[in-house]
Amino acid sequence: MTKGRIRENYKKRALHRLKIMQGQMRGLAKAVEKENYCIEVLNQSSAVQESLKSFDALMLENHLQTHAIHQFKSKDVSKAVKELLKIYKYNRR
Repeated sequence: MTKGRIRENYKKRALHRLKIMQGQMRGLAKAVEKENYCIEVLNQSSAVQESLKSFDALMLENHLQTHAIHQFKSKDVSKAVKELLKIYKYNRR
């Protein structure tokens, strides 16, 4: 796995979002343990999924600001395009 560079401001925001998601996941687990109403559990699950999407968007923004720009400037355009298409296709599933 290639080591990446995460800009400090993105890293702080990413870690903050992950901590929020940890809390959301604990809450979701408790809701299942307590056998909360299914719709309530599904609403909590949807909130976790939205948080993940927000995290993914933040990481993609970091990638574009760091790695993709470098790849385009260094004429490694095909690698940048392949990576972006891979993410695009993965997210469309």
